[in-house]
Amino acid sequence: MTDTSHPLLPILSRIADALDRLAPPATPRADLAAADAFVWRAAELALVPVEKVSFVELELLQGINRQRQQLLENTQRFARGLPANNALLWGARGMGKSSLVKSIHARINRDAPGLLVLVEIHREDIPTLPKLLDVLRVSDRRFLLFCDDLSFGTDDGQYKSLKAMLEGGIEGRPENVLLYATSNRRHLMPRDMIENERSTAINPAEAVEEKISLSDRFGLWLGFHSCDQDTFFAMIEGYAAAYGLSIPVEELHAAAVEWSVTRGNRSGRVAWQLIQELAGSQGRRLG
Repeated sequence: MTDTSHPLLPILSRIADALDRLAPPATPRADLAAADAFVWRAAELALVPVEKVSFVELELLQGINRQRQQLLENTQRFARGLPANNALLWGARGMGKSSLVKSIHARINRDAPGLLVLVEIHREDIPTLPKLLDVLRVSDRRFLLFCDDLSFGTDDGQYKSLKAMLEGGIEGRPENVLLYATSNRRHLMPRDMIENERSTAINPAEAVEEKISLSDRFGLWLGFHSCDQDTFFAMIEGYAAAYGLSIPVEELHAAAVEWSVTRGNRSGRVAWQLIQELAGSQGRRLG
């Protein structure tokens, strides 16, 4: 029989309670069959199902044919359980980097429902990657981990968690997880930061090697560049046809030129914004 009157029992109970409070929370179980897309909420260590992913049809992404084909083939291999590379999509704003990832996910699941799961993780939640991988590695499903607008600044140590996940950790990346990231920067850090560290370091070659080597760990690099006027017209025409906007080509081109000039840019995002303007003015719904 336990002696509940022992004088040390209250002290030991308080110590046990304190240790319970200090212990890190257990990695939660998740219903990974609940959806084909999730958002990782780091604060709760939870995967939140996404009922409907916002995407455009793959063929509507104009001016990035080579990038589209390479990423589609890489993703199809991964979805079938074959070797594939983590991918870094870098370059000009609004040229379809994140749209391409979501469109490819949708295309693969349209052809083979439930084959591929998209999991979005925010840049500021990168330090919780090990917890997320613990959740995903025990599943039989294939997960495409997606981080949009990834970059790192001065004295930013969060990249180390990502670096370990890509290649350097003891456990390594689970075979059922692939990472796609988008960034406006090829090396995931500002150019002036690279030059500053090189100019002030005793060994310039080694000063930024650690951070630049992060981008090297992506096996597939895809560059996205600003489009010319003909490509911009093709984007507008493709969207207009897909959504049934009955506008003469000459009028459509004139609207495209004026719209791009007022924004000082031509890109897929600008093209889509124009289509929303035209559809709204005609009283038509998109989607």
